[in-house]
Amino acid sequence: MKLSRLLLSAAVTLAFSGAAFAQSAPVKKADGILVTSAGLTVYTFDKDTVEGKSACSGGCIAVWPAVSADDAKLSAPYGSITRDDGSKQLTYKGKPLYTFVQDKKAGDRNGDNAKEIWHVVKD
Repeated sequence: MKLSRLLLSAAVTLAFSGAAFAQSAPVKKADGILVTSAGLTVYTFDKDTVEGKSACSGGCIAVWPAVSADDAKLSAPYGSITRDDGSKQLTYKGKPLYTFVQDKKAGDRNGDNAKEIWHVVKD
């Protein structure tokens, strides 16, 4: 009896652990826009015109960090691209997603319409 309870407990633990890894995209909707799990605003870049490729690298990516797709299980409208460094970047409707270093807390939107080429992702 004790062994069967132990096995059942282990099976339930594994099932719930596996469920944590079967998450969807690492962004969510808040107040009509996409934000990271930490609540930081998510942006797109007008210069991202080549499908499957980010035009933001070097100094650009230092200011506009890519939203990581990690190993998330993604379904439309989310996807991912592989950056030149091999990391996975999250996409929304085919557009690579970024955050902005000057957004310090949840709700900040300091990068919206920056240089008229960076835009909050509205849904």
